[in-house]
Amino acid sequence: IEKVSKQLTACCSPRARVQAKDLSSYATLFKALGDDIRLAILGFLVQAGQAQCVCDIENHVKELSQPTISHHLRQLREAGLVTAERRGTWIYYAIDKTAHDRLAKFVALFEA
Repeated sequence: IEKVSKQLTACCSPRARVQAKDLSSYATLFKALGDDIRLAILGFLVQAGQAQCVCDIENHVKELSQPTISHHLRQLREAGLVTAERRGTWIYYAIDKTAHDRLAKFVALFEA
C-alpha cells in the first residue's frame, strides 16, 4: 500500500495551476480571433506588411457592408490585435506589434 501511495503522490503531485484571473484578459483576444471575417482581415494586414487604409480593407471583404466591417475592425482594435491611425479623413489599420508577444505569453502559461 505504501508503494502505491508513493506512486500516486508522484503522478498526482500538484503543478502550478493556471488561475482564471491569469486567463481572463485573453477572453477578448480569443473572441476576436474566433470569427472568419476578422481572421481574413488579420490575414490581409499580415500579408500587406504595413498599415492599410480602411478602404483597402473594405475592398478585401467586399461581401460586407461598411458598418459591419467597422464593427469587425473595432473588435480587433479592442482585442489589441490591430492599431488604428487617422490620416486625414481615412483610418489606417496595422497589426499591433504587441499581439505576437501577448499570444506567446498565453502559450507560456501552459508550458512547464
